[in-house]
Amino acid sequence: MTARLTGAVRLGGIVGNPVAHSLSPVIHNAWLEAAGLDGTYGAFSPRDAAGFETLVAFGRAGLLSGVNVTAPFKEQAFACADTRSRTATASGSANTLVFRDGQVFADSTDGEGLLRALSQQAPALSLKGSTVVMLGAGGAARAAVAALRDAGATVRIVNRTRDRAEALATDLGGLIEVGDAATAFAGAALVVNALSVRPAIDPESLDPATVVMDMTYRPVRTPFLTAARSAGLTTVDGLAMLIGQAGPSYRAIFGVEPPDLDPRPLLLAHLGETA
Repeated sequence: MTARLTGAVRLGGIVGNPVAHSLSPVIHNAWLEAAGLDGTYGAFSPRDAAGFETLVAFGRAGLLSGVNVTAPFKEQAFACADTRSRTATASGSANTLVFRDGQVFADSTDGEGLLRALSQQAPALSLKGSTVVMLGAGGAARAAVAALRDAGATVRIVNRTRDRAEALATDLGGLIEVGDAATAFAGAALVVNALSVRPAIDPESLDPATVVMDMTYRPVRTPFLTAARSAGLTTVDGLAMLIGQAGPSYRAIFGVEPPDLDPRPLLLAHLGETA
């Protein structure tokens, strides 16, 4: 069965700049085809904030069902919405916009994607009452920190610029601390890398029970995760998080549950990887 495109087609997509590297179209179009839905999912790359506003106007006009949003537009997406989910409000950013009857609804599924990835690849990890170290304080970290806090963890943010970490901790509040790279990892049950580069930490120095996660998925087995595996640690990859956040996004944009199709083999093949 294949997707049908008619005058009633539902159009979704991923919005960012750059965005050509995104795997979201691979996931969503595979699900659309498997379900035989009248829909398609593309990639949009506005040049600037004004271009993003134009895309939102198309959505308000009924030309788009919804979009996922990535850098650098997540905070703008949050600001442009008429209504926002509790999750988006907690993180102060949005990765999903849904357009209905001229209105814009903002949500954030990144945190849900992170929690799903942890439950799949580190099922023995219990977040409630645990300490989590978040490496980075940028946009990628924001929704993740909020989700981990809401799951009952104390989150220590470690960032090269301490002021930025303190600003994030102040914005989100709750069980969030700013840690020092020399001492933050003591007693950590989970270390999450939200940086775009390999962090300057030796996994051999971590407790053997520590779980290590990298939000980057190019490559899926990053140097940081490879080193953690060599040290005998449980690892969680960014591809699992990407798939985890795609499910609720698909449901929001297309109005149905994703079909029973695991997109991971397709994504690995697309990346030319085997694990």
